[in-house]
Amino acid sequence: MAIAIDRELAGEINNPSVAVLKYCIEQHQKELERLDKLSDYYDGKHEVLERKLDNENTKNNKVMVNHAKYVTDMNVGFLVGNPISYSSGDNKNLDSILESFEEMDIVSHDTELEKDLSVFGIGLELIYLRKVPGTEIETEMMIKAVDPRGIFLVTDDTIEKNPLFAVHYYKKYDLDGKMTGWLLNIYTFKAIITRKSKDLTLSESTIVKALPQYFGGVQVIEYRNNEEKQGDFEQAISLFDAYNVLQSDRISDKEAFIDALLIIYGFKLEGNISDGLIEAPGKGEDGAGAEWLTKTFDESQVQLLSKSIEDNIHKVTYVPNMNDEKFAGNISGEAMKYKLFGLLQLMSIKSRYMTKGLRQRLQLMANMMNVKGGNVDVSGAKIKIKPNLPINTSDIIDQIVKAIDILPLETLLSWLPDIDDPGEEIKKLIEQKKQNIELANKMGGEGASHDNLDNEPEEDEDEVPED
Repeated sequence: MAIAIDRELAGEINNPSVAVLKYCIEQHQKELERLDKLSDYYDGKHEVLERKLDNENTKNNKVMVNHAKYVTDMNVGFLVGNPISYSSGDNKNLDSILESFEEMDIVSHDTELEKDLSVFGIGLELIYLRKVPGTEIETEMMIKAVDPRGIFLVTDDTIEKNPLFAVHYYKKYDLDGKMTGWLLNIYTFKAIITRKSKDLTLSESTIVKALPQYFGGVQVIEYRNNEEKQGDFEQAISLFDAYNVLQSDRISDKEAFIDALLIIYGFKLEGNISDGLIEAPGKGEDGAGAEWLTKTFDESQVQLLSKSIEDNIHKVTYVPNMNDEKFAGNISGEAMKYKLFGLLQLMSIKSRYMTKGLRQRLQLMANMMNVKGGNVDVSGAKIKIKPNLPINTSDIIDQIVKAIDILPLETLLSWLPDIDDPGEEIKKLIEQKKQNIELANKMGGEGASHDNLDNEPEEDEDEVPED
């Protein structure tokens, strides 16, 4: 969660004071309870698992259905299930960055980043240089997603929220597992400063080292899931709790129904009387009898309430219930889009905010590559995030064929889901046509023609003439 402060009060932002650092850490610590709760719900540590009943004799089943994980995993797969594609602007060069993405497995990183966005509502990534193993001075670009509970970005308090610096802080331990203090990495525009401290009051903190950096900006980027910086399931937590309690009590009531009491009227049983049996006076005119004493158990009403809560969960989170019988496997891709309309609207919002952070990533990487002697220009770069939807490719090809005389080929090829660079595909198509023409010319050359198959056969010189 970005912390906004007055730029004038911040002082020297390339070496933030202890007072400024202490204030920012205190503000960040206030968010930890909320972030911890969101993480716990994704991990399956729901409130129902800790509940206690006033009556100790009442059955207390604890059933947890992890809708939080379902919502997040569906959103992550839907948004970044297809790798994010990049294409350079006119006469610009992105090749070095794309090669670096391949080396660092950026697809896995984007998946981890989107998971943080879905759970916490924010995601933070650190861009840095790492020494290439086996070399002395050669470095390579790296990007890592950092848990938002241990890192924060500080911005000014203007409407533009310009980054000032970032702090990544975490506990340090000795070999016996005993905590020795805290380590703070402070990322500014010009340097990376490392501090050690016994506690977060920073009363006895010292600077361990300070190294220059040449990214041309703060190396930490904060991504937002939405305007409110809320997780995808955050507003549905109360519904999760209600559903879990209902299912837990449902099991408890079922067990109580099975463990019914047997009532005996008008006579006694010899020997020891075990639990679950009650003796009572005669029934009616002291007549003998026996019957079961049970609680009323209306399963239909419980099922109705359960379905109502579950429907509200999918309604609030915009994530459809894929186990619903309405999601038949034989419907077309276009019909599926209508069923996923709410999720598609959510994805459009999420992708806009993610694209903003991705542009910052490209710019920081370009700055560093150009410092190292590269020639990278990210201005005008296009970023394409394609939702991972079931696609009927044959329908798309049919539409392309029908529109071939109306729209440019590059536009038509961009409709295909597996083509990231239509311009490159057109070049391949032109080259393939040239090869086909050359092959046809070779096949039609001397010695390869079959045009004389219908001609009269010539006389064989060795044939003996008739007398």
